[in-house]
Amino acid sequence: MKPTENPADNDDIPDEIDFSGGARGKFHQPGVTLNVPVYLDAEVQAYLVAIATKKGIPLSDVANDLLRKEIAILESVK
Repeated sequence: MKPTENPADNDDIPDEIDFSGGARGKFHQPGVTLNVPVYLDAEVQAYLVAIATKKGIPLSDVANDLLRKEIAILESVK
């Protein structure tokens, strides 16, 4: 931004988008838990899918179990 520019004029929203009729927080729901998607590398996913299939459990259970164990290891060496 140039020193002479007004920061309020420097936005990335095109002029044709109009939020003047919008309502802040209209869809906010307090206490809702957001499940964040995690994207695995292809080889990691294939490995975990094989384990999940062999055990007959969902992939997310395998991933969560591994992460819990890793967290326990990290916490034990603090």
